[in-house]
Amino acid sequence: MPISHCLLALSVAVMWGLNFLAIDASLQQFPPMLLVSLRFAVLAIPALLFVPRPQVPVRWLLGYGAGFGILQFAFLFWGMAIGMPAGLASLVLQASAPFTVLLGAVLLRERLAPLQVVGILVAVGGLTVVGWYRFENAALLPFLLTLAGAFGWSLGNICNRQARTVEPLKLTFWMSVVPPVPMLLVSLVVEGPAEIAASFDGLGSSTGVLALVGLAYTALIGTIAGSGVWSWLMARHPAGIVAPFSLLVPVVGLSAAWLVLGQAVSVTELGGAVLIVGGVLLGSLKGMRVSARRRGRERFTAAFPPPPADAPAPRGFRR
Repeated sequence: MPISHCLLALSVAVMWGLNFLAIDASLQQFPPMLLVSLRFAVLAIPALLFVPRPQVPVRWLLGYGAGFGILQFAFLFWGMAIGMPAGLASLVLQASAPFTVLLGAVLLRERLAPLQVVGILVAVGGLTVVGWYRFENAALLPFLLTLAGAFGWSLGNICNRQARTVEPLKLTFWMSVVPPVPMLLVSLVVEGPAEIAASFDGLGSSTGVLALVGLAYTALIGTIAGSGVWSWLMARHPAGIVAPFSLLVPVVGLSAAWLVLGQAVSVTELGGAVLIVGGVLLGSLKGMRVSARRRGRERFTAAFPPPPADAPAPRGFRR
């Protein structure tokens, strides 16, 4: 992959890592369920007005919106609203990778390579370390909610895979049509009209302005720019080469939360972070090897194309 494309992949990791600071800023003004509705409404309105619907089965579009949009962000925002640090949330959400591998094996009958099993076990060990530390410090519920968000993301990944779209950006826009109305209804029931109305007071204050900037960032930068560049790279390079760059997201998230919000990470959590990232990396090595072999076959075929079916056989050989 050229250096310029590597820098683009790094920029996506930065955009996605800083996304958790933007979420934290928005949660200072809006309740979590309402924020999920607003976050996707920003994309749903232009999708309905200007973006043609991708040619994918409706059930997978709805499943992608429900898993990636509703379940992931409802649990993530809820967890962060009740105390999950932004940097640690960016780390725990990486559990979506082993969850996706396991769901692929159970639901799609995809075979697990030994290295993937080892990677899953290492990542689960890291999550156990972080979860145990949070339990000892009376902060287990935010951790479990964020973990549930990672599971929702993995369900969305399975539906996205089954959609088999060649228009990923259109699918991202139209997936955003699914969450706004259901999450607004949930917000009305759980958070109530009074809390919703109160959240729109003081939007001109510094907290309100930062919340709006954070909302715009998550929708425009985190989703459109980040997903757009990522999809562009995935279309031009093997997935096994591009995907490991996503492991830098928690590195950026943890560093930014420490620098901007002063959220320090304990030595125990740092050890769990190393295990989680290492486990995800181990699980992705199989994809990197498969992609490398596929790219090698493509290069060989391009250099030595097979003869046409009607070409005469070389003298001394039989077809």
